[in-house]
Amino acid sequence: MTLSSPPRDVSGLRDYAFDWALVDVETSGVIARRDRVLSVAVVTIGPDGEQTGEFSTLLNPGCDPGPVHVHGLTAERLLGAPTFEQVAGRIGALLQDRVLVAHNAQFDYDFLAHEFARARLYLPVSQRLCTLALNRQVDPPAADMKLGTLAAHYGVPQTRAHDALDDTRVLAGILRATLREAARLDLPLPLVTCPPRQDVQFAPHPPKTPCAYRNPGRAEAGGPLVQGMKIAITGETATSRAELVARSVAVGLNMMSSVSRHTSALVTNEAGSGSAKARRAAAEGVPVIDEHTFLRLLGDVRAGTPHRGAAEGAGASGGAASVTGAVASVTGAVASVSGAVASGSGVAAAVPGNVVAAPAPTAAPAPAAAPSTPVTAVPAPRRPAPTTGAGRPLAGRRVLILGGTHPAAAAARTRVVELGGSAAINLSRTVTDAVLLPGGEADRRLRRMPELGLPVHDEHWLNAPGTAPRAASPGASPGAASGAASPATDSSSPERDADRPPSPLVLPRGGVVDLPAPQQDAAPLWHITAAWAPQEATDIDVVAFVLDEDEQVSFDEDFVFYGAPENPAGTVRLLTDGPAEQTIAVDLASLPPGSRKVAVAAAIDGEATFGDIGAVQVTAVPGTGAAPLARATLDAATTERTLLLAEFYRRGPVWRFRAVGQGYDHGLADLARGYGVDIAD
Repeated sequence: MTLSSPPRDVSGLRDYAFDWALVDVETSGVIARRDRVLSVAVVTIGPDGEQTGEFSTLLNPGCDPGPVHVHGLTAERLLGAPTFEQVAGRIGALLQDRVLVAHNAQFDYDFLAHEFARARLYLPVSQRLCTLALNRQVDPPAADMKLGTLAAHYGVPQTRAHDALDDTRVLAGILRATLREAARLDLPLPLVTCPPRQDVQFAPHPPKTPCAYRNPGRAEAGGPLVQGMKIAITGETATSRAELVARSVAVGLNMMSSVSRHTSALVTNEAGSGSAKARRAAAEGVPVIDEHTFLRLLGDVRAGTPHRGAAEGAGASGGAASVTGAVASVTGAVASVSGAVASGSGVAAAVPGNVVAAPAPTAAPAPAAAPSTPVTAVPAPRRPAPTTGAGRPLAGRRVLILGGTHPAAAAARTRVVELGGSAAINLSRTVTDAVLLPGGEADRRLRRMPELGLPVHDEHWLNAPGTAPRAASPGASPGAASGAASPATDSSSPERDADRPPSPLVLPRGGVVDLPAPQQDAAPLWHITAAWAPQEATDIDVVAFVLDEDEQVSFDEDFVFYGAPENPAGTVRLLTDGPAEQTIAVDLASLPPGSRKVAVAAAIDGEATFGDIGAVQVTAVPGTGAAPLARATLDAATTERTLLLAEFYRRGPVWRFRAVGQGYDHGLADLARGYGVDIAD
């Protein structure tokens, strides 16, 4: 069967050519660790953009199907469908060795990971790509980033919304078009490594299947591994722990969580680490194998002796299968699935409610009122001020700063906002102008400006931006970009503005805006998304604190970070959208009355500072794929390693969003302690 959109040749996009597995799931709810998948569709596409496979099915979840008014899947329709366990092998084969692609990919990834775990399997996905995150980088002139809106923008037919197979076919067309736009803008793909970093309590766990073989004893130096050997792992490993365990189970080894005198071998890269397992192994004389050797031995595991009375097919009785990268568990016959890894965090975003026009910011930020303080009447939200005027010559324009020292670039971005514009941190479709500071000639994005028809100005343009701009050539000097422009390159021309959606409200550092009141019955799940320029060797973690009136967490679990990506009530969640973008999703309507504020911060893992990272863009969005309400670009930090980005806080009956931009030289642990989190030294 062919896709609903015509194939577009993407074979020339070398840096964007992967084997893709496009996925869509319809579910009984939005919490992956609790709810179930009702239907699933997978479409595979090769590096040349041509479809190579397709599979879809309804599934019998064995539970209430949930919001039938959304997906249309009644219990009667699902009654004769297979269970997920019955089709997991076929789905795994399609996902194997491919990049998983979905719109809001963490949602689909988490649900699949939990379903595979319930089937005693691991999800064979090592990378995922979110087309929602990719389109946020491309920033096309569309009203919002929802699947249907992007389909209309890219000219992809959509016939049945919330139908898994049709949504996946639509996604294929959107992916092809977006990859072309990303290549045109020279954007890196926001690929996410799987499984994500997280505490084990948030990861799905397949129940351990009893090993089908007797323990043959300890491994001999230089000898092979034998089915039934008891293996323990300790310390850091290059291969994820989940993958090591899964591959070992698949070839018939018995993976243990502790070391005893019956342990056959301990796998570790640091035999002298002093861990409890390493100490016990030394005391018991248990052989130690490093990770590299262990992986090599997994390729040739010798046949073991089945337990008496073992059911037929409980293991590979005719000899061990040599499995390279196998990660499926032994439930009947060993399923060989190459390169699989563990699951995601089980965090999913809810479907947002209706989007309301952005209100104007208040004059100054105000702290949350204490319960005993009389509540002052809050005026109704106002619409943004007109986007034209003598004091706002850059209103409606989005300016990218190229080059310059960090202080100079930060000052230029601040000036852009003062003049009513929006400061961009990456090249996207909504960028209207570029300013070239000293050193910017080496920026590879400068070469794209003539092709995109974007004017490039020198640094003096920000002193008199009313002057008509002129596009500069890639080799132009900083002073070569002033003067009159031709109509074709004028960023403010009617032709360019015609298809551009209304810009979000631009907030300065410290700026505040009221959140619109929920419309109808459903309140949106508000998102604070932080994005920065891609980094080569620096990890940035976005975190959140749910605070009371004393600016303290009620308990440690109200500190949400990569290791604990949601608070106990599930009202605040961390979503990983890419290596240079993370989101905190907040269900404001469900927060208890004692929760007065949700503070969002970013912390650098390593010795780098935010002066090295550059600007961080913070956006407030009323739900998945919705049009943003407000945006702020924060880059006043220099030596700081922790940056308080933004916050939602209560002001009487109204929730407000504030762009903070306060930096601290200390690390995340000190910031957490300041909010009352008990951090071990």
